[in-house]
Amino acid sequence: MFGPIGMPELILIFLVALLVFGPRKLPELGRSLGRGLAEFRKASEDLKRTIEDEIEQGKHHVSAVQDEVSSVRQQAADLRNTISSSVGGSAAAAPAPEAPRPDAVPPPTEPIRPA
Repeated sequence: MFGPIGMPELILIFLVALLVFGPRKLPELGRSLGRGLAEFRKASEDLKRTIEDEIEQGKHHVSAVQDEVSSVRQQAADLRNTISSSVGGSAAAAPAPEAPRPDAVPPPTEPIRPA
């Protein structure tokens, strides 16, 4: 019921609390402890609910961004098809010049020697 705390331990804790706080303060202390535990439980549930709501909002944002990216890709493909069909066969036959790669190493140059 209480995990690793058994009945003898609970009786010992109750007796120590009775000696320390007295019979008049013990019920009041129990009520305060109960209220504190109830508020802690309520706060932890609110936190859990808030985290779950934030996760759901994040999923919706990711989904919206993915939809937008796929829409842009589709528009780019449509534009590419439109351009290739309007230019005709001459541009399609000639390949575009290759742009230099940013990671390519330039060819070595020979130093200029005086004559």
